[in-house]
Amino acid sequence: MATSEDMTYYVRPEQLCVGLFVHLDLSWMDHPFTFSSFKIKSPDQIETLQHLGLEKIRYSPTKSDQHPLPKPVEKPLASAAVNTQIATLSEAEQAAVDSKQQRLAQMKAQRAAIAACEKDFVSTARTVRGLDRAIFSRPRDSAQAGERLINKLVDSLMTDKDIALHLMNDRAGVEDLYFHSLNVTVLTLMLAKELKLSREDICALGLAALFHDVGRIEIPDRILLKTDPLNRSEQALYEQHAEWSASAAQKAGLSSDIFTAIAQHHELSDGSGYPKKLRQDVIHPLARTLALVNYFDELCNRTSLEDSYTPHEALALIFSQQRSKFDTQALNVFIRCMGIYPPGSLVMLSNETYAMVVSVNSSRPLKPQVLVYMPGVPSDEAPLIDLEKEHDLNISKSLKSAQLPREALECLNPRKRVTYFFAPKDND
Repeated sequence: MATSEDMTYYVRPEQLCVGLFVHLDLSWMDHPFTFSSFKIKSPDQIETLQHLGLEKIRYSPTKSDQHPLPKPVEKPLASAAVNTQIATLSEAEQAAVDSKQQRLAQMKAQRAAIAACEKDFVSTARTVRGLDRAIFSRPRDSAQAGERLINKLVDSLMTDKDIALHLMNDRAGVEDLYFHSLNVTVLTLMLAKELKLSREDICALGLAALFHDVGRIEIPDRILLKTDPLNRSEQALYEQHAEWSASAAQKAGLSSDIFTAIAQHHELSDGSGYPKKLRQDVIHPLARTLALVNYFDELCNRTSLEDSYTPHEALALIFSQQRSKFDTQALNVFIRCMGIYPPGSLVMLSNETYAMVVSVNSSRPLKPQVLVYMPGVPSDEAPLIDLEKEHDLNISKSLKSAQLPREALECLNPRKRVTYFFAPKDND
């Protein structure tokens, strides 16, 4: 038996009213609204809808706050009057069209900004790969090149503008070992800025993040790439990478703060970390920050992709079950600047639209930029919506890939590996 959800309801344009939830069976480019399905909120929207040239408009009774207006009595209209009505745009309609054009221009600029960010990411990743390979053969040269790279990143980070953290496209990815080092570096620098550390400490923390895993080159691939739990001897060998990384940093002439932070980047505040099971009061402050970011990225990018957490799940797990493992101030600030839904999170918006978070502004983390799935819109034309500018729209919940329809999943294309890069955000 058919339910009301299975039935299709239409109204004539004259029956529209505030509170009615409508669906426009038009291409997204053929109307001036942000979404093709929405609840009418103003007489101006009604006026614009009535001049789209549609004989009938689909609506959802269950999502509406009001019933449609009664059908008006049929009155013949002079053809000249009809033509004038269709041809002439009211001020409200023209404003809606202009607003849509402005949004399209903003989306084009946003896509260009993300493309430029991805280009910088690829270039930086290649540099990181070269540094990691040279740290043992030319340690001092590698350290100096690392210092130049970190100073360049910090210069970008310390601009007066807000910083937007962007999700990178899979096509921009690099080898696993290097995207982890770069990911941790990017997130650690951002966190250090939000913790209001001095520039000297931010740079030191950035260098520690950059070189924190170079010792893993001494570990056989059969251990690094193993998806099953490591046995006791394998785990003992793996844990030595922190000491080997610190030793490499010391030989490269990096400061004691840097190689200490590297040596302790797996130590946890409750004493459950390694290699020395230190507790918070004896863990170097820079190491406590590095350990948090390293732990988060390892949850999101596990060797077995199927075992990886979404960024939202990783933050939720750390906050709800593992808070005792981390410095409280660092964790609270990290969650604030990453947002409840970090880039890479699949979400449902308050209008029941599927979307993926693609960037977050650290000063307004609850209003990220999202890539929105709209039926019939090609993936390369999917709208980028800045929730900061959509006052009536927000994120209602996080989703897993399996909860999305196939078409939405193909359009949003969630990343197999979650990689980030930051850039100044132009709020104008």
